[in-house]
Amino acid sequence: MPITIPHRILVAPSGFKESLDASQVAEAMTRGVRRVLPGAVIETVPMVDGGEGTARALADATEGSLVPMVVTGPVGTQVPSHFALLGGSASGVAVVEMAAAAGLRLVPADLRDPTRTTSYGVGELIRGALDARVRRIIVGCGDSGVSDGGAGLVTALGGRILDAAGDPIGDGGAALLDAAELDLSGLDPRLAETEIVAACNIHNVLCGPRGVARVFGPQKGATPEQVEALSDALEHWADLLDRECADTLDSFDVRTGPGTGASGGLGAALAAVCGARLQTRFEVLTDGDVCGVDLDAHIRRADLVLTAEGAVDYQTPRGKVPAEVAMRAKRHGKPVVALAGSIGEGAADVHDIGIDAVMGIIPIPMDLAQAVSEAAPLVANATERTLRLVTLGCTFAATA
Repeated sequence: MPITIPHRILVAPSGFKESLDASQVAEAMTRGVRRVLPGAVIETVPMVDGGEGTARALADATEGSLVPMVVTGPVGTQVPSHFALLGGSASGVAVVEMAAAAGLRLVPADLRDPTRTTSYGVGELIRGALDARVRRIIVGCGDSGVSDGGAGLVTALGGRILDAAGDPIGDGGAALLDAAELDLSGLDPRLAETEIVAACNIHNVLCGPRGVARVFGPQKGATPEQVEALSDALEHWADLLDRECADTLDSFDVRTGPGTGASGGLGAALAAVCGARLQTRFEVLTDGDVCGVDLDAHIRRADLVLTAEGAVDYQTPRGKVPAEVAMRAKRHGKPVVALAGSIGEGAADVHDIGIDAVMGIIPIPMDLAQAVSEAAPLVANATERTLRLVTLGCTFAATA
């Protein structure tokens, strides 16, 4: 088989946390490719995991639109937010990115107390999507700053969570210990007519030793005492959901079922109250039938696949974007190069999952602040270096 310089290139990166979102990384990589191969056919599929940037990326990929809203943020103040209406073959589908209403970045550093933060704004976004009369709502679960088991979402959608005296409980996960009754008589009836899919990390569960309070509570600012209080509160909430939503759950285990702990337990409420399907985030977000973005179709057309992540290390094979891209690419026999903000311990393991080469974007010693501020040109330059090496290799192989 003759060796030829790649003509069709797929750019499918993750975002770089607190630096560039996936679309911005894809734009920078495209600039780097163009410097070397100006005539190449480049397809970009910014890879999102349900967290920040998911709605915008899917709207862009399907020629859809963002719908701005102002909602209740995680600490109770009003924040600008949005949801997406997808276009093309995904017309009629809305994407609600929970991070846009209850993400950790919306919780000021001095207010990071997951016993008090609320998911109410996520419910408001879902109401906005229902107002748009969509047939399907995809809820992206990631980058959350809440641990209220989705109680705020339930309230925003018309449910009432009452204490023993019949009064509404307060906001936040800790208040769930006071919950005695879940009244769903006022729940928005449109939920029953709309397909709801949660794109989540299915390894996250609501309760138990690996429950969401213990695993993610400290990251959201919980003290050891608050972690235990949250864990007890979510166990109590699970009891209430089990009792009041048995028909909807249909024997699904709300405590340890896959994805029930997503976004501070939002997955549990979505499944129990809204009848949502909890699915692996990449299964949802790269399924052309669900959201209009068919990653495998793009891979099949490519001669070379480029992906990227902020750090390539031992965690990369455990469900990170480059691993997902590489595993799919290998099924189609496509070569994969990953760009990385940093290359850490265990990075060599990524070759076993289909990443053929890793290129670091940092060419000289620099501190993190500089790397973050210069991330876009660093990514573009690293992509250019990668393509020059690829074309050089192709040239050598063709003349051998």
